[in-house]
Amino acid sequence: MKFLILLSALAATVTSFTVPTAFSPRATLSSTTNGVEKSTKLYGEYGASSTSFYTTTEKQDSYDDLDSILAAHCSDLQLQTLIREMLEACADITEALRTALVTVEGSSNTFGDAQLSVDVIADEIMWDACKGSKVVKDGASEEDPIVRTLNEDNEYTVCWDPLDGSSIVDNNWAVGTIIGVWGKDTGFIGATGRDQKTSLVALYGPRTTVVVTLDDGVYEFTYGCTPEGCQLSDGTWAPWICSRKDIKISEDCKIFAPANMRAAQDLPGYKALLDHYMTDKYTLRYSGGLVPDVYQQFTKNQGVFSNPTSEASPAKLRLAFEAAPFALLVEKAGGKTSDGVTGGSVLDVKITAVDQRTPLCIGSAKEVDRFNDMVCMIN
Repeated sequence: MKFLILLSALAATVTSFTVPTAFSPRATLSSTTNGVEKSTKLYGEYGASSTSFYTTTEKQDSYDDLDSILAAHCSDLQLQTLIREMLEACADITEALRTALVTVEGSSNTFGDAQLSVDVIADEIMWDACKGSKVVKDGASEEDPIVRTLNEDNEYTVCWDPLDGSSIVDNNWAVGTIIGVWGKDTGFIGATGRDQKTSLVALYGPRTTVVVTLDDGVYEFTYGCTPEGCQLSDGTWAPWICSRKDIKISEDCKIFAPANMRAAQDLPGYKALLDHYMTDKYTLRYSGGLVPDVYQQFTKNQGVFSNPTSEASPAKLRLAFEAAPFALLVEKAGGKTSDGVTGGSVLDVKITAVDQRTPLCIGSAKEVDRFNDMVCMIN
């Protein structure tokens, strides 16, 4: 509210500018040339014109839109349709998170986790998107891990974690949506993560960004960086712009995100690995949310996330809903993954159950190798 009051005061000094009813990318501003130019300037400190909008890429005057990137880098037209539908769902979840109170629903999912209002809302949005999809055949949600056939004639099986990070969302910390997509030729039961056609991860923070695997790499799209959308190279505006192209994760890193540190009491190798990170002065960046803790690898172009398991601290990450979609993205960007047991890629682990759990190490290749050496004791 204070931001809107400040916005109104600033807007009073700008001609041909109409204050939107809410700070939402779907709100409408004046379409006059001066209005667009001046509103862009007004939002420059916070939006697309700011040098802080991107953490590792140079500021640009304009950006490519979703359609042009998909046309150039996604040869499968049905997959293009699916990606657009999933991004629209992520946009709807963004709007819901901005307006919904975080309350306990009094219900729990099939894993026994208490459901919050935003969990339920995000899951309903994903189900609605898949039910209304032109290309989705089957759907499965982490909240209720049963594969449901929605349209027998369609192409894709979609698995999702609608709002990963429920334990930290009440703190107003960054959370996200994780989506894995398999073809009807394999489905996902009996398949592996490597069989995915694409995967997407949305991060809901001060802005909403989504990383997607396309034919030739990993691309990031940013949602509505000003109330009227984002400016494209032709001067028009769109709700989604490509903010990073062909993202790469370097072999080396100095950023670590150690999950399940309780396992270090049972795993001497994990304790030694944590000691190595601290002794060698790595930077700790860990929030307790899988999405922000792994997503930083795409923005910083480096990092390692580790989540080993022990008898006293068993696996919690779901293979189909969390580990496999993220693994496809990270390996497509040049990173590496470990199943935490054999040291092999988590993408090669066969999915035998909807709620199958797995250990995981994911990120910069040399650090995953170090995890394998010290925790899995491969060598």
